[in-house]
Amino acid sequence: MNPTLRGFLIITAIAAVVFVLQLEQTLVAISVLLQIAFLLAIAFFVYMVWRDNRHEISMWPARVQVTFYGAALLIVADIGAYWYDRPSGLDAVAFLFVLAACAFALWRAWRDMRTYT
Repeated sequence: MNPTLRGFLIITAIAAVVFVLQLEQTLVAISVLLQIAFLLAIAFFVYMVWRDNRHEISMWPARVQVTFYGAALLIVADIGAYWYDRPSGLDAVAFLFVLAACAFALWRAWRDMRTYT
């Protein structure tokens, strides 16, 4: 049997079971739990990266530290606001713009302190 066809048959069987047993609310609950687990995994990864580099970051100038930590906190607030409100349209564009600007600020501060010229 073709692997693609087999995959579609498995997806169809799972969808049929969810429909017949009326498990839509269960899927919503599982989706929320997976979103929380994903956010916790991201937070754990960021913490591990910070813990490995905190000594180096503490030797940076105060301006760069404020920029770095401020951008990181704004990313967390931005993702939290997105998760709470689920914006669409121009609000979603603003979310992406803030996320990109903060990521650029983080990258720029990191690169400036690690470039030896």
